[in-house]
Amino acid sequence: MKTNFISLSLAILWSCTGVFAQDKTTVTAQNSEISDNLDLRAVASIFGDSKNLEDFESRLNDPSAQISNLDLNEDNQVDYLRVIETVEGNAHIIVIQSVLGKDTYQDVATVEVSRDQDNRVQVQVVGDVYMYGSNYIYEPEYSFTPVIYASFWVGNYRPYYSGWYWGYYPTYYHYWSPFSIFRYRSHIGIHININHHYNYSHHRRCEVAYNSYRGRRAVGYETRYPDRSFSHRNSNYTNRYELDRTRTIRTVGRNSENQTPRTPRGNTTPRSIGNTHTDSPRSTSPNESPRNATPRNTSTNESPRNSTPRNSSTNEAPRSTTPRTNNRNSDSPRIHNETKGNSTRSEGNSGGRRK
Repeated sequence: MKTNFISLSLAILWSCTGVFAQDKTTVTAQNSEISDNLDLRAVASIFGDSKNLEDFESRLNDPSAQISNLDLNEDNQVDYLRVIETVEGNAHIIVIQSVLGKDTYQDVATVEVSRDQDNRVQVQVVGDVYMYGSNYIYEPEYSFTPVIYASFWVGNYRPYYSGWYWGYYPTYYHYWSPFSIFRYRSHIGIHININHHYNYSHHRRCEVAYNSYRGRRAVGYETRYPDRSFSHRNSNYTNRYELDRTRTIRTVGRNSENQTPRTPRGNTTPRSIGNTHTDSPRSTSPNESPRNATPRNTSTNESPRNSTPRNSSTNEAPRSTTPRTNNRNSDSPRIHNETKGNSTRSEGNSGGRRK
């Protein structure tokens, strides 16, 4: 009788242990929100401070500013953001794409610039629908007329097309590791010019012009992970703006369409985007100038990307700007030690070519 009781007790204990073990294996961590990694108000801010689209691309990828925190190919290095442009009438659609691998890109946002019959220029920064949901739009009101406007409406204008691609980057650029989301929100506030206003809008002004481009979107990440779209990640919300109004997170100007970012503690003067930010949480080496950094291996702790590029299919293909000394079939990154101004970009490739 005693033996039977012991056997029964052991059986019950074993069953309970199995149940608890099974419950433990079903616990999974939630993925972070992808759109948290690129603040479109910071994009709007540096666009207004740029001289032209080449300068805008440079500011997007400045290692000392670290505007982006996107790591879509998950190699623990923030993706390079290239800029391409398409023009339809008086509308300029400036597309920002993450470079994910060899011939693999993903649209993340567009800057849409239009001019009406009274020569009034309007700018909208629009998050890609896959990343941010539909109609996630900010309209910046600049405190001065941006210099970049003068570059758009000139005779014989050629749309800008980035000459950089996977493994072939400007000499000032090098990789950095992404922040945690909490640190990125704290960091990005100092790169949003508080003299400008960033108004949320539900309406896209360049809808017709964008529709002509939409069929050529780069969708390398979207094709690989169709279930990670904003609509799948947040089925109860239309876009990132609606999501932010319900989240209890620390972010800049979260609940107000017209609210300007708060001034960082101890700093009452807005920072110039082009300057080196020595107090950035992640700085480069002390003697390093951000515009002259050698690509890739600028510090002893940095190593080139060795991960295999993703094989997602895309219609986007980088243009060839200089003769390549490496094997075309090799996926290993190529190191380029010349400045962009000395690259052999021909007039036919420097603009006008559309995908």
